[in-house]
Amino acid sequence: MDVLMPQLGETVAEGKLTKWLKKVGDVVAAGELLFEIETDKTSMEVPTMVGGVIIEIRVQEGETVPVSSIVARIEGDNAGENAGRSQTAAVSPAVTPPLAVAVMPTAASAPVAQPVPAREIDPFNAVVSPAKNFGRATLSGGIKITPLARRLAAQSGIDANKLQGSGPHGRITAADISRSVVVPAASSGGSPPMGVTADQVMAIYKDVPHREIPLDGMRKTIARRLVESKQTVPHFYLTTDVSIEELLDVRTRINASAALRVSVNDFVVKAYALALQNVPAANSVFAGDRVLQLEQSDVGVAVSVEGGLFTPLVRNAQAKSLSTISAEIKDLARRAKERKLTPGEYQGGSAAVSNLGMFGVREFAAIINPPQATILAVGAGERRPVETEGGGMRWESKMTVTLSVDHRVVDGALGAELLAAFKAIVENPLSILL
Repeated sequence: MDVLMPQLGETVAEGKLTKWLKKVGDVVAAGELLFEIETDKTSMEVPTMVGGVIIEIRVQEGETVPVSSIVARIEGDNAGENAGRSQTAAVSPAVTPPLAVAVMPTAASAPVAQPVPAREIDPFNAVVSPAKNFGRATLSGGIKITPLARRLAAQSGIDANKLQGSGPHGRITAADISRSVVVPAASSGGSPPMGVTADQVMAIYKDVPHREIPLDGMRKTIARRLVESKQTVPHFYLTTDVSIEELLDVRTRINASAALRVSVNDFVVKAYALALQNVPAANSVFAGDRVLQLEQSDVGVAVSVEGGLFTPLVRNAQAKSLSTISAEIKDLARRAKERKLTPGEYQGGSAAVSNLGMFGVREFAAIINPPQATILAVGAGERRPVETEGGGMRWESKMTVTLSVDHRVVDGALGAELLAAFKAIVENPLSILL
């Protein structure tokens, strides 16, 4: 029976096998942990779905392979009971590997049919999937295509059969799809620049002392998704200054009387969730031929981790208290740093908050995380001079926020309305507590 590299999330295209918990010749029982994997989003231990003896290990520790690749084979008495079922069904139910099927006799049948031997498949081309989920993994011309590339091609209306794949063995990847949807620059009439290649960069710095740091799965995904976002999502930006004088006063009083301390960012997340409820048309995502307007405010919170970042979601944030939001963000941040988040905790939502104020950053613009339509970049709070009605001057605590907006979903006036709603809530912090 084939043991496959599981797919943990719709956009996960590959996984890194970090540790084998068993070795060739070991006897394993169904449900026993077999190996550990790491993707760009999470890490987990993978159990076997059948019992038997491990007869082959095809992927070694430290290797990264596409999802649904064969990583090992198990042989035993329990194998026949699980024929026709994926060996990683617990985490990859949509993929059915080629199995050896035993045909059982009936009362009127002839002698028992012999088992059909398993078909040998290159582990790097062992993606077998049904016709649903945006098409098959093998195109009509025999070219392979990754799951994410299939989805992007279907959503963009691109015929993948006409593309030249850049992946292993000519496999079509998401990057190939992204490149094909970029509109050529009007000024030159030619193809858009593809950037400097790795060989060109290496040639420039060949005589300069340096240390090469291979990209891990997270950094590769960040690079791909940010390029995809800037190339395919029409960004525009709205910036305003927000008074946090009263908010800081309310926060001080809360922290002085409560066991759980709340941060300015907790206020920001709750205020943004309420603003999305006040401007429901902005609480939406772009879905190809339609816009999905969400009923609840699921707000992502950017969390910096070693080698990259996660944006886990505070679900239904508009209905939660400040203390609940604060505790939830702390828990999500802790598990993000441990790579223990599940796909359901960071996929979805319509908006996100990225706060660099604690690093002293006064103002910045964040890149939208598709399919979300907005992201709020929050700068540092600082004392600034404010003119009074009589022409005098006083000092007030303010912070600068910049809203990045997907113009396909939210127009300029609607984005300004959302930002104004956020500002009004922050400057009247008691409304957050009601």
